[in-house]
Parts: sequence; C-alpha cells; structure tokens
Amino acid sequence: MLELLVVDEHSIFRIGLKRLLSDEPDMQVTGEASDGASALLSIRSHAHSMVVLDINVKGHSGLETLAAIRAEQPRLPVIMLSMYEGEHYAALALRGGANAYLSKNAEPEEIVRVIREVGRGTYPLPSVAGTVLKQLPHIGSHSSHERLTPREMQVVMKIVKGQSISEIGLSMVLSVKTISTHRTRALGKLGLTSNAQLVQYAVRNGLVD
Repeated sequence: MLELLVVDEHSIFRIGLKRLLSDEPDMQVTGEASDGASALLSIRSHAHSMVVLDINVKGHSGLETLAAIRAEQPRLPVIMLSMYEGEHYAALALRGGANAYLSKNAEPEEIVRVIREVGRGTYPLPSVAGTVLKQLPHIGSHSSHERLTPREMQVVMKIVKGQSISEIGLSMVLSVKTISTHRTRALGKLGLTSNAQLVQYAVRNGLVD
C-alpha cells in the first residue's frame, strides 16, 4: 500500500486528490499539509511511502521543501505536481531531486499511473520532463532567473506577455501591491530596471519565442 503525503496550500486540491485515490486499492492519502514546515513534521512522524508536493506552497517554497526532504530522506519518492507547465519549472524540480513532474491539468488517469509507477521504482518522466531531462546540463546553468520563486517567475512571464500589473492581479487573485512587490523583487534578482529589459532578458534566455 502506497501511503501518500499530499502537500498543497489549497484544501480543495487536497480533498480532490484524496477522493481521486480513494478508489485505488494500492494507494491511500495518509497525511496532508498546507506548507513546507508541516510537511517536514509529518515526514518525521510518519513513514510515508511518497510525497506529492506542490511547487508553490506556504512558507518555504515547494522547491525549498523538496531540498529539505532530500537532505533528511534522500530516498523518499517525491512527485512535484504543479499548475506550471513550462520546462523551466520541470527543470528546477528534476534538478532538485523530484522523481517526476506533472501539471495539475494532467488527466486523473495519468496522475494515478505516475504515482503507481514511481512507487514501484520505475520513475517515469512525463513528456515535458523527458524533454527537459536531456537538457539539464544546459538549462539555466548560469541564468539569474533560477533564483526567482515560482510566483515571481509567474509574474515575470505575464509581464513579458504584455499584461499590466492590474490585469495580473485579477488573473492571480492578488492585490496590485503584491504583484508590484513580486515584480520589484524579480527585477532586483535579475539586475534589471524595466519591463522592456524583462522582455529582452526573456527572449535572450529562451523563456519566450
């Protein structure tokens, strides 16, 4: 029996995944956490078979949580399940030690299949991750955007696509002030000062066509 710890800041998603897996005879959700700190506490107190970890959780980011898990339990299988489909995020997850990377938009059957096969030790790679794995030595090895948090990266990509701060706030259900803060922090990490420079950076580093 695969005993899964589901780490996601949205209770609706945790409930949905728990419901999806309830019909599977060989897997069971035995732990839930909304943030990285709680996830680590659960891992220390229960012998979970696997962790399904969102890349964007409260407190420590999903990638930071992944690093902490790898430091304490390097052999514990971790599947990064995220709303982000871009190869950049898959690369970060795989380089951080995730066993698989899936979009939350994946079909339920695909999610179940990957969980089962990772549990068996076959470590399957979805299409996006398979492509990225071949490029791991080259993707972002000297790129400043690897220091961006998933939320900062999401804001940057929306700016690059021409969305205004207010439009981004509406789409992400965040205040204009919060979006502006993410933008400012991203610019600082990238050593840039304007949206125009962001676009140039994105094109130069292959983040957009």
